Amino acid sequence: MPEPPEHYYASDPGVASSRRTIDVVLPDLRLRLLTDTGVFSFRQLDPGTRVLLENAPLPPVRGDLLDLGAGYGPIALTMAHRLKRRRVWAVDVNERALELVRENAAAAGLGGVRAALPDDVPADVRFAAIYSNPPIRVGKAALHDLLLRWLPRLLPDGAAYLVVQRNLGADSLAKWLAEAGFPTRRLVSRVGYRVLEIHPSRSE
Repeated sequence: MPEPPEHYYASDPGVASSRRTIDVVLPDLRLRLLTDTGVFSFRQLDPGTRVLLENAPLPPVRGDLLDLGAGYGPIALTMAHRLKRRRVWAVDVNERALELVRENAAAAGLGGVRAALPDDVPADVRFAAIYSNPPIRVGKAALHDLLLRWLPRLLPDGAAYLVVQRNLGADSLAKWLAEAGFPTRRLVSRVGYRVLEIHPSRSE
């Protein structure tokens, strides 16, 4: 029986731990990652995450990267593998997920990954790029608050790349982002998912 999705964005998932290992195979790399129940898409790489990792470009400028809603770390570890000299922040509210990120990063020898709760990221850190398969199911208001917290931390020439299912509101989210002052365009549309490219607010 599928576990309720609210476990994914709880600080302490209310399901018993049952760890497993999955292989993340991308055109340029292969990672073996430890996952667990209570963490988003623990059985396999989420198809939206795959679309993001196969289509989002490397950061447009130098600087730290952010994986927002990191889960067990497929985005953070992929970007850390591709850009070994960069620091990658893997941010999540789910403590079980953050522990998996730490273990996966250590196993892969990726010392540049920093797994952190949102409040533990230093306030002065700015990001060259944000990559995220955001938790759409937290609700529109909570999602907007999440994005308004982190998008202003992009460097002036940085960009964010979000993957969102078309039938879960990708186009309406793009419209809202643009209206909120963040220039947004659809970068890719694949298998029902949109990758949105978002630039810093003109007022920042």
